[in-house]
Amino acid sequence: MILFYFSEAFRSIKTAKTSFLLTVISLTISVLLILFCFITIHISDYYSSNLKSSIKINVFISDAANKNDQKRILNELQNKTYFDKVDFISKEAAAEQFIQETGEDFSKILDYNPLPASFVVRVSEKYANTDSLNLIVKNLSTIEMVDEVVFKEGFIYSLLNYIDTVKIYLFIITAIVCMVAIYLVFATVRLIINSRMIEYETMKLVGAKLSTIKIPVMLNGLIAGLFSGLLAFLTFIFFQEQIKSFESLVRILNGNLLQYIIIIFLTGPFLVLLVSLFTLRKVSLKI
Repeated sequence: MILFYFSEAFRSIKTAKTSFLLTVISLTISVLLILFCFITIHISDYYSSNLKSSIKINVFISDAANKNDQKRILNELQNKTYFDKVDFISKEAAAEQFIQETGEDFSKILDYNPLPASFVVRVSEKYANTDSLNLIVKNLSTIEMVDEVVFKEGFIYSLLNYIDTVKIYLFIITAIVCMVAIYLVFATVRLIINSRMIEYETMKLVGAKLSTIKIPVMLNGLIAGLFSGLLAFLTFIFFQEQIKSFESLVRILNGNLLQYIIIIFLTGPFLVLLVSLFTLRKVSLKI
């Protein structure tokens, strides 16, 4: 019986080549659109993660603080769960850094070092958001012997908010693309069923079972889904070849390769199965 189902499915492909080709093209476009949305989301996650991991806060210490005060502040900062790394910059190191960055040596004019010692703390990625950063800055300002807390990553801060907004739109676009994909598959499956309606009516008259009518149609769609997966995979390979010079993109694709392969080869058959079950539910043995 299984051989009969497959032979009927392949016969359907031969007799309705245009409909089958339309199904394959629709599925391939749908798979590629969904894949593109997922890749775009992963790219935004990657750059968002990099930006968050680079957020730093400068904690400037009072000139009156002695070494014991510096050690106390260091221990207090290291015990904070929202910091990944804490670096101490002495007054001397701050002066050297100032000269390197500006090219100006204030020691030629001043007989003392006006730059304060400070701690540079790197915020953990999970705390790199608007509310958490505001609370962290307020908390650091309450530490004894801390003169000023400076958060200089305003641009990154704004960019992160922008990326979060873009991700929301990407999720919405992905949902819309999925609905469009389902509609495309639904339209092509309905076209196949309508083109063979006379044949189905004849099969009913000779006493064919309902499975004899439905299963070949579903197999037809699943075969189309596999072909679309193959075409989408070849397109994906071509895309990989074109971006070899972009290391970050290659890293993103390789890091999520298994997920992309699953999307490529399972999306088509899944859409066809879902739509076929919905479309064929109205097919009955009634004449």
